[in-house]
Formats: sequence, structure tokens, C-alpha cells
Amino acid sequence: MPRLYSFRRCPYAMRARLGILFAGLTVELREIVLKNKPAQMLAVSPKGTVPVLELAGGDRSERLVIEESREIVEWALRQSDPKGLLNTDLVSANALIDRNDNEFKHWLDRYKYADRHPELSQLDYQQKGEVFLQALESLLAKNRYLLGSNISIADIGIMPFVRQFAHVDREVFYSLPYPNLQKWLRDWLEHPVFLQAMSKFPSWQEGDDEVVFPQITGTDLFSPCPFPPNQQYQSQRRQ
Repeated sequence: MPRLYSFRRCPYAMRARLGILFAGLTVELREIVLKNKPAQMLAVSPKGTVPVLELAGGDRSERLVIEESREIVEWALRQSDPKGLLNTDLVSANALIDRNDNEFKHWLDRYKYADRHPELSQLDYQQKGEVFLQALESLLAKNRYLLGSNISIADIGIMPFVRQFAHVDREVFYSLPYPNLQKWLRDWLEHPVFLQAMSKFPSWQEGDDEVVFPQITGTDLFSPCPFPPNQQYQSQRRQ
């Protein structure tokens, strides 16, 4: 079984978990604490960031490692893509995700941690981040999702970062003139796949039972969420 090292609140790790969920795959999940990274993760990925996906080799004598969230999503959807997230304009999708990762994330970090970057005010950083939000608003004024009427790889690649921007100050975000973007984010925050992606798991320690992710698989994952939004799923463990 592929092994995913993850951290629940990291937007890159959210992106990877969403890709795995939409692909309908199952992985062993190792939830980590960033301040106390396990030696097992550092052994396979010395850069020490999440997500990290460890794949068994063909004869299981070696394991291959994917260290970037976008590559994990692409790998997962190449295995299986029942919802057609790759059935889109991939040039446009990749351009949007590039802009998110290289431009928007830069301003997002400074907006979130403005006290660490006193060169500009938090409002300045917010407004610089809004340039990308305005582009998303324009796309969503035309379609329900970023690149059309269906969810694409662009949506799951970008949504965790918009969520993080919104959560810096929810009152400010929902007062901004981006009604389509706000609805898109609200819909995502209530989506059963996102709720499953945000399930809470205890941090992994050597010797723990294997944790299988996700608990809900197949068509059940895409049916209306049977739980209220604030109820977390329980982890499924293998003895």
C-alpha cells in the first residue's frame, strides 16, 4: 500500500489528500507533527516537508518517493480518475496552479504572517493576494468551477490555499467583492470529499497500528455527506 506522510492543516497536504480521494485510492496515512518530524519520513525525504508519498517497488525491495503535492495528485489521477478531473484544459489548469504556487502563495504567507514581514502592512499583502482572487472571481462568474461546469484538477489544486487566505480573517474575506469565489469556497468547505480529507487522525509514532485512508471509499465517498459538518470521521486501523 502506498504510504502518505501528511499534516492535516498544510494546504499542500490537503491538495494531495484530495487527489487521492478523487482518484478513489487507498493509502497508509502517517499524520505527522511538523515540529517533531519522524526519522522514517526524513529517511525517505530529507527535505522534511509534507506531503510525501512512498510507493512500494515492483518487488517491494525498494520504495519510490513522490515529494511534491502536484506530482502526487497527478500520479493518483493517472491511476484512476472516475470524476474526470483531468478532462479539462490541462494547459490552463497548470497555468492557474503555477500562478497559485509561485505568486499567490508568496503573498498569502506574508498576509498570514505580516508581523514577520514588516516591509509592508497586512492590508498591502492582502491586496496583493487579491489580484489572484480577482482572476478566480472572473473565472467563477462564468462557470460553477474554475474551468467549467465540473470539478477539475485546478479546483483541488487551488482551493486549500484560498481557504487559508480566507481563514486569516473570515470577516474580511467575506466582505470582499467576490461573491462567486465566496460561494465556491463555501461549497467546497461542505463537500463530503473535503470533509473526508480533513478527518482528524492522531499523530503517527513508530509501533502504531497502520491507519488506512480513507475510511469511506468508492461511490459512498461522493454521496451526500451522512454526518453534520462538525463531526469527524473515525480512523480505520489495521491490526
